[in-house]
Amino acid sequence: MNKQDIASIRKQFKLNNDLLKINEIFNVYIMKESSEIYHHQSLSFELLEDEQKELFMDNFKKVLSGQLDEKLFELKFQRDVENNSQLILHQGLLSNDTEEWKGQMLHIVEKMLKDKQYEMDIVVTFIRGEYMKPMKNMSDESEESERDTVYSHPFILCSMNKTQDPKKELLFDYVEKEFKYNIVLDPIINLKAPISGFLFPSITDNAADVNHVLYSAGKKNELNYHFIEEVLNAEEKMTAAQDKIVFEEIVKNVAGDQKINTSTLSNVYDEIHRVVEENEEEEIPKLDYKDVEKVLKSSGIEDVNSDKVETAFKTVTDDESYEFKANNIVPKYNSKSIKIETKLANISISPQDLRYVRQVHFSGKRFLMMEVEENTVIEGFEMIPEALFEKAKDNTE
Repeated sequence: MNKQDIASIRKQFKLNNDLLKINEIFNVYIMKESSEIYHHQSLSFELLEDEQKELFMDNFKKVLSGQLDEKLFELKFQRDVENNSQLILHQGLLSNDTEEWKGQMLHIVEKMLKDKQYEMDIVVTFIRGEYMKPMKNMSDESEESERDTVYSHPFILCSMNKTQDPKKELLFDYVEKEFKYNIVLDPIINLKAPISGFLFPSITDNAADVNHVLYSAGKKNELNYHFIEEVLNAEEKMTAAQDKIVFEEIVKNVAGDQKINTSTLSNVYDEIHRVVEENEEEEIPKLDYKDVEKVLKSSGIEDVNSDKVETAFKTVTDDESYEFKANNIVPKYNSKSIKIETKLANISISPQDLRYVRQVHFSGKRFLMMEVEENTVIEGFEMIPEALFEKAKDNTE
């Protein structure tokens, strides 16, 4: 799935939308002490009150929110796995029997509980529904409504949410005209911040892909590998942050003893950004070791060759055929996405402006120097330019 596919289905989660039909909702309550199912309940989604529906709709949208490779990850199911979740989910999706559907989802929950102790009570919510997307390129002269011909996408969405203790509050009773201490013992289900979830199947180019699942992490760049491997039976995935670290290690490996200054690093980012722009029609432009070789050569790093780059890939990733997603390894190009942190101050700068920053040595000290086109104004005061170097005194007199 790309970001357009995800955005398309996410925006459908709203009340009274004829393009989204949620058939059933199945809630499972898990106790933290015993890691056992305390209660489960299946209902027709239409039987819920509108206020409840809204709470769940917002929760489902949060499961599908975030950047790809940061919070959302399209994962491929592992092959030859016993009791694999791909088959369980597929059977649950196709089943016309509610009891059979519940049984398949409880099977997924059992896998969540195996060898896992949660720190708080957990509520796992499953929905089974159908998302319809109107076909594009409808003729303006056609009398047929754009909703008369649609792509139909049956799906299962799972949301995991933690519980929290109710707040201790003081209430005022209008009838009795007295202040009362609010005593509530029932735990609150926090639907505002799901800790995990998934969408099955993946939907790409208006076609269902049952070989992939869209996994949602609770926090950016923090994957739950137990959930990915043991519950979903999916293959591991690199986060965007990990991808960037691996790329940096490869560059250091190739550069060797060469020092990478800001101008060279800016050139590297420029070259990768150029690759992204040149491949706009390609959904996710990727860089293999040959592409990285071209980038490093064009950026001014010396003694770069295919053997050196391929060896660096093997050393760092243990896979010379590894490919980077270009968007993962270059900071956001049109924003001040590069953070320069020092004990004295923190500076934010865009990748294309990095070349105007230098670290210099002068009089035995290190200085961070920035090239600017105008006088700097601090708290309303315009700074007077100071000479960095003074003319040496003439001792010939």
